[in-house]
Amino acid sequence: MAKTYVIDTNVLIQAPYALQCFEENHLVLPLVVLEELDGLKKADGERGANARRAIRFLEKLRLQGDLLGGVALPTGGTLRVEANCSDVELPAALPDDKADNRILKVCQGLKEEGPILVTKDLVLRLKAQILGIEAEDFSTEQVIPEEDQYTGRLQCYVPEDKFKDFKKKGVPTKDVYLSDAEGNTSRPDLTENQFVILKADQSLRKTHLGRVKGKKIVPLEYKKSQPYGVKPRNSGQYFLQEALMKPADEAPLVIVKGQAGTAKTFYALAVGLEKIVNRPTGEYRRILVCRPNAQFDSDIGFLPGDEQEKISPLMRPIIDNLEQLIDASEEERYENELELKDKIDELFDRHVIQTEALNFIRGRSFVKTYLIIDEAQNMTPNQAKSIITRAGKGTKIILLGDPNQIDKPFLDERTNGLSYASEKMKGSPLCFQITMTADECERSELALDAVQRL
Repeated sequence: MAKTYVIDTNVLIQAPYALQCFEENHLVLPLVVLEELDGLKKADGERGANARRAIRFLEKLRLQGDLLGGVALPTGGTLRVEANCSDVELPAALPDDKADNRILKVCQGLKEEGPILVTKDLVLRLKAQILGIEAEDFSTEQVIPEEDQYTGRLQCYVPEDKFKDFKKKGVPTKDVYLSDAEGNTSRPDLTENQFVILKADQSLRKTHLGRVKGKKIVPLEYKKSQPYGVKPRNSGQYFLQEALMKPADEAPLVIVKGQAGTAKTFYALAVGLEKIVNRPTGEYRRILVCRPNAQFDSDIGFLPGDEQEKISPLMRPIIDNLEQLIDASEEERYENELELKDKIDELFDRHVIQTEALNFIRGRSFVKTYLIIDEAQNMTPNQAKSIITRAGKGTKIILLGDPNQIDKPFLDERTNGLSYASEKMKGSPLCFQITMTADECERSELALDAVQRL
């Protein structure tokens, strides 16, 4: 039986194609949603672009029939704009001048149809529940819960005789196994490019690090590398180094998730500097760093200066990492602050490293670029898709972030662009992924303790 869904504005702003995702059900757009789309259509960045895209789709439907009466959707079902229900009464605590409450009025007015309110706004869902209105999040872009998401790494066991030959021959995937606390064994479900910690089943202290390649687990190729003088300190960093050091034609996409202090950004910059400055390979022309910000679309226009000056506050964490990379000596690094600043400024002046606003790279194509998207958990799924499809020949895209530190409204651990890209790209031979663990934190003892406790 067809259901009736009332769609909130924020669903269309995050996923402008959402109206085509409800199969053969009936969709209702409150008139206030059109008003909000109209107010957003001239906005800069992703919000404005998505508002315009949603409006264009509604215009196509308008040309097919009467939106007030209902128009058939190309994917099945119908869509209508609801201009009535203005006389529906809500509790006095919910004033009529708020857009959210006008949407609730529509839901109340359609009570006989059993409407389901679809909104990204948690508070609006709470209000709806108080009024006895069924409400849910837009689930099309949701991935599985965080604890079940792909981590890109696995620990398993291998017979002693196979373990000894690993460095020369690798190990067939059919020969590795998992073991639970009761000693029961099972065959792991391995994924292409998944990193593996191999343990010899007769001597558990012996380990090898490898990755899945076809039907074998092969040794890491870049285990002995020290990009820009940086040496891996744990298995996660060995895996991270392997993914980053791979040339763009083998690993054009690297997705790294992990808590603060696990050296995600630091290592990404180190490999980029190694390939462009230290030992130029000719692979890349430049390092391009983008860092989305929860308020960036609306705030950048009001900041003084040109684009680089406007985004510089957002790029301060990049500078912090460069300070440690440029001068590896912790004792002497800050003895001459001016000299250290000059060295970093030179990288930007020579365009070895460039920084750009995420919302200004729409429609561009990047060739031979080492592209780092820091704090990628603050991207929407649509932004993640746009970024990945910007990759030109010879470009390597690195998405870094912590899904537990999301600052952007209406995103969470299951709907942010980083987690979405991770799940959708799982198993791609062109994508390497690694999730850093809490015990791989490389900041102070306090930082490590806090990560584990808080």
